[in-house]
Amino acid sequence: MADVARAGLGEFLRSRRERLSPVALGLPDRRRRRTPGLRREEVAELAGIGVDWYIRLEQGRTVSPSTETIEALAGALRLDDEERAHLRELARNPARTAFTRESVPDATRGLIESLSQPAYVTGRRWDVLAWNRAAASLFTDFGKLPEEDRNVLVFLLLDDRGRRLFGPGWAAQAEHTVAQFHAAYDLWAPDPAFTALADRLRAGCREFAGWWERHDVVHSGPGRKTLYRPEPAVYEYATFQANEDPALRLTLYAPMRRPRISGR
Repeated sequence: MADVARAGLGEFLRSRRERLSPVALGLPDRRRRRTPGLRREEVAELAGIGVDWYIRLEQGRTVSPSTETIEALAGALRLDDEERAHLRELARNPARTAFTRESVPDATRGLIESLSQPAYVTGRRWDVLAWNRAAASLFTDFGKLPEEDRNVLVFLLLDDRGRRLFGPGWAAQAEHTVAQFHAAYDLWAPDPAFTALADRLRAGCREFAGWWERHDVVHSGPGRKTLYRPEPAVYEYATFQANEDPALRLTLYAPMRRPRISGR
């Protein structure tokens, strides 16, 4: 029987297996392939594990792979550092209770509201849970939106204001954000709150399905974004995990300072 806590692990393994080229890995093509990528037995052989064991993993069955098995699979599937870290997290992913929307402690909310630079807090599903005036001015006033629309992905992929804000860089930013969401989704699927959000994005954004099916995963980190308000301005941003609740992430934005040009 498939284990819902292992569903994300099996789906991720399948997606990475189908991505690989047998020719690029120097594997013999003894018979016609009906599906893209490697066969399950080829992955098992490359990882040095039993075929039946690997099949159980990919089917999301209740098995507990060792650290050595996970590392062997990561090598066989040619995972990069982000994907390898994601595979480790999926392998130790415990059974979860139903998702509930997080709440932000009053002290954290007050701190955010006191900041002059744009700041907001998101949860595991990328719901926007708290924000300050600067964030409302830069992005949108989330307080005027229905609760189900207070979500980074909904704003970016389904709201015309999100597309305009990122201008020519919208597609790259949206694709990257979908990959970040996929990393969280794998840990929670098939929880209805996550599947419903993915279904909504698929229905409302024509580009989403292609990005989603590639099953790329990345994690949050600092960086730069060019935002159009309407003139382009470059912002630096960083994300921090809250001590009170690791599910909460604080994101801060600051406009980049232009370097001073000293006179001769």
